[in-house]
Amino acid sequence: MEQDSLFLNGLTGEVVTIKNPNYDVARQEWNRANQKFPLVIVYCEKKQDVVNAIIWARRHCIDIRIRSGGHHYEGYSSGDFVLVIDISRLNALRLEEKQHVIKIEAGAKNTEVYDFIGSNGYVFPGGTCPTVGVSGFTLGGGWGFFSRLYGLGCDSLLELELVDYEGRIIKANKNCNPDLFWACRGAGGGNFGVVVSMTFQLPKPTKTPITLIRFFYVNTTKAKQLEVMNIWQNWLPELDKRMTLVASFYNTEGEGLGIFATGFFYGSSKLAKKILQPFSKIEGFRMNLEESSFLEAVKKVEATYPPFEKFKSTGRFVQRSYTLDELENIVKLVESPPDGSIYAAISFYALGGAINNISKEETAFYFRDAKYIMGIQSVWVEDKYAKNNQEWVRERFEIIKNVTKGSYVNFPISNLKNFEKEYFGGNAQRLNQVNQKYDPFNVFRFPQGLK
Repeated sequence: MEQDSLFLNGLTGEVVTIKNPNYDVARQEWNRANQKFPLVIVYCEKKQDVVNAIIWARRHCIDIRIRSGGHHYEGYSSGDFVLVIDISRLNALRLEEKQHVIKIEAGAKNTEVYDFIGSNGYVFPGGTCPTVGVSGFTLGGGWGFFSRLYGLGCDSLLELELVDYEGRIIKANKNCNPDLFWACRGAGGGNFGVVVSMTFQLPKPTKTPITLIRFFYVNTTKAKQLEVMNIWQNWLPELDKRMTLVASFYNTEGEGLGIFATGFFYGSSKLAKKILQPFSKIEGFRMNLEESSFLEAVKKVEATYPPFEKFKSTGRFVQRSYTLDELENIVKLVESPPDGSIYAAISFYALGGAINNISKEETAFYFRDAKYIMGIQSVWVEDKYAKNNQEWVRERFEIIKNVTKGSYVNFPISNLKNFEKEYFGGNAQRLNQVNQKYDPFNVFRFPQGLK
């Protein structure tokens, strides 16, 4: 026991090892398909705890993983025999109403930020899942239900603080370390250092209602899925930027084939209904529109998420319109789910609008001219079905890869060839130069980290 405490000497915050009774809970990620066994988990409660953890890891030659919400699809926010720097308790929030600015510690989750700013009459262009860490969301670009109106999460970022490989706390904004600031807006997840605080510009508060959109089709068929996909690709380019949706074409245990879409419209339900009119032409269309405050709307979305899942999921950028034959091949991808799957889907996440207002070189998020993200996923419950489901998704990913260009780093997939180019496109080379400058010894390395 004394040897353990000597080994852990220098770490501060709450330190959890395999001998700790809550180790098995502490090591879990949101995706329970990823089972990792870190050597040490440190729950940092102040910035100095992060500094001490980095120095300790380097002294003991132990790899570092960085975790805020623990939502990395492939589990790269943890690992076997690593030190996990968990910043979820660094979650203080401060609103500066005169400047319409929010300062957050980087462990804050979507739901914490929404509660705080929503109760003050603001909206925040964050993600959809309540327990995702805002820092992880933002550092990968950040798609959410306000992206077409306000841009990606990283587009509202004004400044960040980061603890580097030497344990120094450095600031990055447009004037101070601007190359690091550029890189962190789209490629900062796990790279460069541990982000400990972020400052965001908020949209000014208004009385405009948020319309929560849900629409679906009864008695869905492959033919209907194809028709709706075709309507989507023709409708999206001219879509009012105040509306952002995700449409899922799924196959579930018990229900079979289905179509469901959800999202936000920053305006009245009457106008939202008019905008969605093209979809009503397909038989079986049903729609539910609810006007509410921003906070009420996000709470209803949050309520749809389980506390954890076992899944394989990834996403690619769609750059063009598809022929009907190509759409038919996409529909076929969910025709036969793998054994044990309770939910298999192809999902379309709307891009465009304000996302296009920034050039692909202005931030590290490169694929700004894409029309939407095409996601593929399967969810299961029993571990014995894990391998089948994972292989099913990977096989379909290879098919999707042929008709898309670039992968979304926040919807990652392991064993992706030439992953730097796939995630960061034409910005990959510049990102490696920035990484060489701010992390010259590759201290913050992980399976798909910048080298």
